[in-house]
Amino acid sequence: MKKAFVILTRNPMSLAGLILVGTVIILAVFADFIAPFPEHRGAVVDFVNFNKPPNARNWFGTDLVGRDLFSRIIYAYRISLMLGVVVLAIAVPVGVSLGLMAGYMGRKTEFIVMRITDIFLSIPPLVLAMSVMGLLKPTLTNGMIAVTVMWWPWYTRLIYNITRSERQEGYVLAAEVLGASKLHIMFREILPNCVPSILTKMTLDFGFVILIASSLSFLGLGVQPPTPDLGSMVAEGARYLPDSWWLTVFPGLAILVVVFGFNLIGDALREILGVDE
Repeated sequence: MKKAFVILTRNPMSLAGLILVGTVIILAVFADFIAPFPEHRGAVVDFVNFNKPPNARNWFGTDLVGRDLFSRIIYAYRISLMLGVVVLAIAVPVGVSLGLMAGYMGRKTEFIVMRITDIFLSIPPLVLAMSVMGLLKPTLTNGMIAVTVMWWPWYTRLIYNITRSERQEGYVLAAEVLGASKLHIMFREILPNCVPSILTKMTLDFGFVILIASSLSFLGLGVQPPTPDLGSMVAEGARYLPDSWWLTVFPGLAILVVVFGFNLIGDALREILGVDE
């Protein structure tokens, strides 16, 4: 792990990704101390300063009710990162466990798990998330559920393919001869060889989870006002282009920064860990 970090810091592109992601994390964690107007994350109205372009007091300008856009973007980062952590914390264990079971146990287990996985994968991710949100009330929690439902099948498919190629390897056959249980073989023998692929995909997926969640909010199906969210901020500002351009440009750039940062780190990890495309 230490060697991988050293290599990451020596690669200009991955170093840029680490700086971008690190900056976003610091802003989100210490938002209460960094945001110029922390009270503007909620239902605050300041008509004296409404809809002002970027200036010395409000670096990113203000929205239609006078709230500081920079402060709201910082708090929106906190929401986005929390959503990404929760979604992957649920989707990865579920998808990995099912992939190991289907790949190693085979037969009926493989058929049932992979056919269900194929059904989920056959539906466009955003459409599937929108369908789930159509059945639920638009909230942050339900948004996490919607994105999680669409994310686990990708890990199931990935681990299933790796497990199928690993189950005939010598170390697996040796464990079977020694009488190791199926759970031991799956989680103690095969799973460690899947970790590089899992870590790489998680890093790449983190940015995409935030992007999908922002897309749901853009459509009005995610986090609801007055809670700051990057997608809903873009949607609100889009109605006032090009005059009030800052309402859309800065939240859009905020999404670009975090997604681009995680993609740079993920690409670098793929090269360092030797993960195939």
